[in-house]
Amino acid sequence: MLQDNPEFQIIGEAADGLEAVQKSEELQPDLILLDIGLPKLNGLEAARRMCAVAPGSKILFVSENQCPTLAREALRISRCARGYVVKSDGASELLPAMQFVSSRLGTLTLTDPSDVQAPNLA
Repeated sequence: MLQDNPEFQIIGEAADGLEAVQKSEELQPDLILLDIGLPKLNGLEAARRMCAVAPGSKILFVSENQCPTLAREALRISRCARGYVVKSDGASELLPAMQFVSSRLGTLTLTDPSDVQAPNLA
């Protein structure tokens, strides 16, 4: 779904929380889609670390967990967190949430000034 959307450029993917933190530091994405239930390092701890190594990145949590308490904690835990989408609602809610978050990013850092594609994602 995201690969076919010209508004976003996917610049990286990670298989676990530790790799996600490494890639966020290396790639400095504008927007990070982050699951909470990740191996090696859960998404909440990964989000804390990502804010430290990629302070300009914004995080949109995408999780199957529908617990309101967990969603509030995820948003509270990290100053970079900007939203929470339940995976089962992703078909209808993910793109609008990403567009909302990305429209709030302000000036985007792009590799090529002529590149008009919006946020880099990791």
